[in-house]
Amino acid sequence: MNHSDHREIGQRLDLFHQQDDAPGAVFWHPRGYALYGTVENYIRQRMRAAGFREIRTPQLLSRRLWEVSGHWDKYRDNMFTLSHGSAEADRVYALKPMSCPGHVEIYRAGLCSYRDLPVRLAEFGAVHRDEASGALAGLMRLRAFTQDDAHVFCREDQVVAEVAKFAGLLNAIYTDFGFDRVAVRFSTRPAVRAGADDVWDKAEAALERAANVAGLNYQHQPGEGAFYGPKLDFVLTDSRGREWQCGTVQCDLVLPERFDIAYIDANSARARPVMLHHAVLGSLERFIAVLLEHHAGKLPFWLAPEQIAVASVVDRAAAYARRCVSALEAEGLRAIADVRDERIGRKVADAVASGTPVVIAVGPKEMANDTVSLRRRDGAPKVMALAEAVRELKAKARS
Repeated sequence: MNHSDHREIGQRLDLFHQQDDAPGAVFWHPRGYALYGTVENYIRQRMRAAGFREIRTPQLLSRRLWEVSGHWDKYRDNMFTLSHGSAEADRVYALKPMSCPGHVEIYRAGLCSYRDLPVRLAEFGAVHRDEASGALAGLMRLRAFTQDDAHVFCREDQVVAEVAKFAGLLNAIYTDFGFDRVAVRFSTRPAVRAGADDVWDKAEAALERAANVAGLNYQHQPGEGAFYGPKLDFVLTDSRGREWQCGTVQCDLVLPERFDIAYIDANSARARPVMLHHAVLGSLERFIAVLLEHHAGKLPFWLAPEQIAVASVVDRAAAYARRCVSALEAEGLRAIADVRDERIGRKVADAVASGTPVVIAVGPKEMANDTVSLRRRDGAPKVMALAEAVRELKAKARS
């Protein structure tokens, strides 16, 4: 297997595995789930700071809801369905392939005033799609995965500001993950779609105006929009020159009409909101695969499943190594103690092979002076006080 392939990296770093008993799904190991959780929590904090409120919607929804949204006609062949006691439509259910209808239902549960808009909702939605077995490819193509779904319900006059704000958020996030080349593509109405042409004219004009105001340099992709609206796709270029479509902003005037959602305008009349579909990563699993290949398994310090390995030089330094780990963990750092009966050279080599970016060696001298010998990835050892090392590594993690 290719050593730059995320499946080989995942096996080498003990992150995850897949097996035939769960085709298209992932068994996350402790180190892999630490990475998964770091990515998820980072996005959660970013979205909260951007004004989104996190929600949770059911994974199993009735056929009726999918018919209203139009997904039943469009995605039926890729949906996992089941019936309960009867084959009648109101007794047929499907595992959600996406979270949009559930978010509409949460918005519809209360009637908003124009003053309440925009309403911003976000979810790490567990979704299922019945992909062909031949199409499955590690974390890149799965049947069970998690999307960072988000939706904004807003007035027409708020679309430009909301799109510009989210575009800025996307670029900042991609920079943090180590991607400095981001292309934008504007996708217009597909041949098979829901909604009248005048509705599409309005949605496309609004989204293109927003993209221009946001200063986005985009390429047109005629016919590549979602079935309910045009979209802006954000495409990352990795360290090997490959492109990956991740983020998206979609302008939807169709689902608000189909679900008959509204807000009360300044004249106390019912008005139809615009629905903006957002995603930063798309699929968390796929994005992690892209990350692993982009960084060739050498993840940045803030992302590494285990950021620091504290290795004892001699057996009697084991207790001090564990104390160092406790001091690091108290500051929110991910550290492990390597107190095996092995030579320090072997411990350092194993830590490097596992993708751990920082190795701390401690022996009798460090014990006596309350110091550590700190070695960064591809760097020379540096002796410093334990407290100083903790402060420096904490600052590095936050940066």
